[in-house]
Amino acid sequence: MDRKKFIKTSGLGFGLALIPGMSVGQSASVVSSSNPDIKSKIVRDGEGNVLNVIGDIQTHKLVGNDTGNQIVEWVDDVDPGVGIPPHIHTKEDEIFRVITGEVEIMVDGKVTVLKAGDVAFAPKNIPHAWKVVGTEKAKMVTSAFPAGIENMFKELAKLSDAPPDFEKVAQICGKQGISFV
Repeated sequence: MDRKKFIKTSGLGFGLALIPGMSVGQSASVVSSSNPDIKSKIVRDGEGNVLNVIGDIQTHKLVGNDTGNQIVEWVDDVDPGVGIPPHIHTKEDEIFRVITGEVEIMVDGKVTVLKAGDVAFAPKNIPHAWKVVGTEKAKMVTSAFPAGIENMFKELAKLSDAPPDFEKVAQICGKQGISFV
């Protein structure tokens, strides 16, 4: 079989295999989301809900209301030296993707520096922390799933700009199943 014929025939079969619930000969247009309340959404680079979460400047791009509570995604725009101390989530997993700058991340006791293009995964129930290192701001896309943590961030953003009351922060985080270690 020549290359073009192979790509045409295997591409069709592979494409059909990726569409769950479809039988051969069925049109792809009949496949729809299992949740009709979920709508597509485009969020441009400068758009989103900006929160100052104790020095972590977050722009929330997608929240639970947008995704059927499957995922929340925000962009951290953070100065050198700012970070989140070691903590454990009991409800959500997180993915950290560095866009610019350098972020030192610790997951399950292993410390590494992430640079542009690097990704880290922190599963729930595993201690993790991060801090911007170097001399430039870092931009990092963070995803958490399932959604819900965005409500905690809104509450934390209402706290004073002064050094945070750690007891109050721990109380707010505890309601989301997050504890500091």
